[in-house]
Amino acid sequence: MPFAYDVEMTLSAAADLVNSTDGGEQLTDPAAVDAYVRRWRFTGSRTHDDRELKALRAIRPRLRSLWEAAGDDAVVVDRVNELLREGRALPQLMRHDEWDWHLHAEPPGADLATRVLVETAMAFVDVIRAGELSRFKTCADEACENVLVDLSRNRSKRFCEAGCGNRANVAAYRARKRA
Repeated sequence: MPFAYDVEMTLSAAADLVNSTDGGEQLTDPAAVDAYVRRWRFTGSRTHDDRELKALRAIRPRLRSLWEAAGDDAVVVDRVNELLREGRALPQLMRHDEWDWHLHAEPPGADLATRVLVETAMAFVDVIRAGELSRFKTCADEACENVLVDLSRNRSKRFCEAGCGNRANVAAYRARKRA
């Protein structure tokens, strides 16, 4: 099931943030936060300081908990509703920059961490309503704990974006050659 472009972008951005400790801390300073914001095209007010960096790092476990609970609709719904309440979500249609109509749900002037949490919760709302929580997975590589959003049509994505799939394919190829 295809989701709206902003939902897919937000879910991918959330997975990227959760996985930003893979191989060591990737959000090392405010410049790394700036790169994250540019990559995923977040808009709104910013402080560009260590406080913003720490706040963004601090929400990773809450986002990961959404993936961990993906097998239990009631738990995910409770967590999503909690994020929406805490963020004082007030959904509104917006159009700005290169984005066509999409939802913003956070209050004006909300900090970056709040925007990420609320936008992710809103994206999860669409996924929950569509009955598609099975699209939230953990990487199939046993040595990897990264999360992923399977946006493929046939729900066949198994590996994260850190190269795990390529390593698994090479290992399987080498095993076949040895046999």
